[in-house]
Amino acid sequence: MPATRVATPDVKGFYEPRTCSVQYVVSDPQTKRCAIIDPVLDFDEKCGATATEQADLILDYVTAQGFTVEWILDTHPHADHFSAAAYLQGKTGAPTAIGAEIIRVQNLWKAIYNWPELAADGSQWDRLFADGDHFSVGSIEGRVMHSPGHTLASVTYVVGDAAFVHDTIFMPDSGTARADFPGGDARQLWRSINAILALPDETRLFTGHDYRPNGREPRWESTIGEQKRCNPHLVGVTEEEFVRLREARDKTLPMPKLILHALQVNIRGGRLPEPEANGARYLKFPLNALQGAAWN
Repeated sequence: MPATRVATPDVKGFYEPRTCSVQYVVSDPQTKRCAIIDPVLDFDEKCGATATEQADLILDYVTAQGFTVEWILDTHPHADHFSAAAYLQGKTGAPTAIGAEIIRVQNLWKAIYNWPELAADGSQWDRLFADGDHFSVGSIEGRVMHSPGHTLASVTYVVGDAAFVHDTIFMPDSGTARADFPGGDARQLWRSINAILALPDETRLFTGHDYRPNGREPRWESTIGEQKRCNPHLVGVTEEEFVRLREARDKTLPMPKLILHALQVNIRGGRLPEPEANGARYLKFPLNALQGAAWN
């Protein structure tokens, strides 16, 4: 019997230079239905300002293409930017989703923030995806792979021949993601990466960040085959070697500058703190909560 043909969705990436993040619209060309993945809500920590410039670029593209938004998906609770999921849901009415292990992340950070009133049950999203769950983007089937290591709740979305691998594998010249955030684990990351690499070699991989090594232009698409041939963190590397490499490198990396700002927004589905009596919103973050992190 001939092999079943895997659908090829259209993928549009939006590079956000402030945090080197990549946001995606993945769409079914037949039905004009799409999902938005890892959208960014703009935030300037120097003045405390928020904006929707990045999310509005996505909305403009969706409108210009005549798309209907079926899903707003986050691959994990981001540590370096605010999620625009709540804002985009307000504009499109589309359901939001994230990995089911977000509940563990909420409980972890609920303690760090001393935040007893936080609803740590995942109720801030419309759907919590478990490993192996299926969803659709138009006529194209999507499935969910639980991919922990970078965070407890990280997932990979496989939509047709496209896999959105978030902060697991970067472009082949950039290696792999760190695993030293609260709840992270280098050994789990290795096993998650190898599950991703078991996908067909022609599978397109779309990464969550590109830090532009040597100043090259931003890139965010590779393939399984390219990663197997060219990624120095993976080629000819054993699990023990990877864990040693990853843990040694992570000890040299300062924490993302927005981690304590962003997590209290992103564990609530991208919702900003509620206004206080004076109408202003306030972020709260603890001092000395992330012991052992490298300083700039």
